[in-house]
Amino acid sequence: MIDHEHIWHPYSAMNSELPVYEVESANGVHITLKDGRELIDGMSSWWCMIHGYNHPKMNAAIEQQLKKMSHVMFGGLTHQPAIELTKQLLEITPAALQKIFYSDSGSVAVEVAMKMAIQYWHAKGQPEKQRFISLRSAYHGDTFAAMSVSDPDTGMHKLFKDAVAQQIFIKQPISRFNEACHKQDIDELEKTLKKHANEAAALILEPIVQGAGGMWFYSADYLKHAKRVCEKYNILLILDEIATGFGRTGKLFACEHADIAPDIMCIGKALTGGYLSLAATLTTNEVSNTIDHGDPGVFMHGPTFMANPLACTAALTSTKLLLASNWKENIKKIESQLKVGLEICNNFETVNEVRVLGAIGVVEMKQPVDMKSITEAFVNAGVWVRPFGKLVYLMPTFIVSQEELNKLITAVVNTLKQHIK
Repeated sequence: MIDHEHIWHPYSAMNSELPVYEVESANGVHITLKDGRELIDGMSSWWCMIHGYNHPKMNAAIEQQLKKMSHVMFGGLTHQPAIELTKQLLEITPAALQKIFYSDSGSVAVEVAMKMAIQYWHAKGQPEKQRFISLRSAYHGDTFAAMSVSDPDTGMHKLFKDAVAQQIFIKQPISRFNEACHKQDIDELEKTLKKHANEAAALILEPIVQGAGGMWFYSADYLKHAKRVCEKYNILLILDEIATGFGRTGKLFACEHADIAPDIMCIGKALTGGYLSLAATLTTNEVSNTIDHGDPGVFMHGPTFMANPLACTAALTSTKLLLASNWKENIKKIESQLKVGLEICNNFETVNEVRVLGAIGVVEMKQPVDMKSITEAFVNAGVWVRPFGKLVYLMPTFIVSQEELNKLITAVVNTLKQHIK
């Protein structure tokens, strides 16, 4: 089999025993395997396919753009898909964010944000401000700068911790979502930023939800304090909204839970509705103007596929679809159903905790799951659920029906009851 012999899959070994299922097609919330089995997708294809697969309006928009051009370089040229997408994003993101840099993926958007922060302080005559402050259990991507601000000890990239830039880490907030921020979290935050104010370019956070680092939901009040302390000690605030943006937490962007605006914000994943890879890094006029007036007077980054017309078209269409839908009500319904349905898992001895926020349902186990047996069990139950480590979670599409979501929840409950030892 060509796939097994020659293709690497994410976070996997070439000789892995984990099953790989060949997909024939996908439509709505359903993935059809080559062997004819149909699975309800509980992952939104790693959290990006918010409108489901094969959406007719998405398809039509991309087909129309394809007839004009699939790609054109962005150096010295521009096009309507990028212009219209920019107008749309400026309307829905925090008002302070007025400049947008397009890139290929979420990880690159984080790299761009970090380069912006460093170049900003260089232009301000403070080139010593080059380090970054991040949270324990953070995950910001797989490229080198992004790895450096992901947890170096418990994260996926500990093998590389001596090869990447050495950053500064704060303890993961213990303050839960819907709680006031605990004093020890505030004290730790302030102490760290004060200590490193002269060398720190920015504090980078996943707002409200720490994603691949542990699916941890923390206090919106913590974000408010982070904004305040960054301003107090003259440190930029970068918010990584790649996983949380476009409604996933119940707000269009997670920073809205705290009613704050960052200096730099990264978006991706659901930006294109899962159709094509595109990300963006947004920043303020202050950051942009400072970089422009510094040395060398230009921002030093430029991906080959920057602002790809097909991807920009997908992003604009997806965003309009989201805004025109009853997405807030849909997310509330999904959240309510996840809370009720997954609650029974708290009774299982193997389960540490169940937590739900927006269209995210997490069952944290006491021990890591056996990926081979649990994946096969989910497929046999007619669902696509892809756990990692101790976390069995659901991030369904926003169009999932009550019946389809119930099948996903039932599969999680029954599989954990029968297959986790």
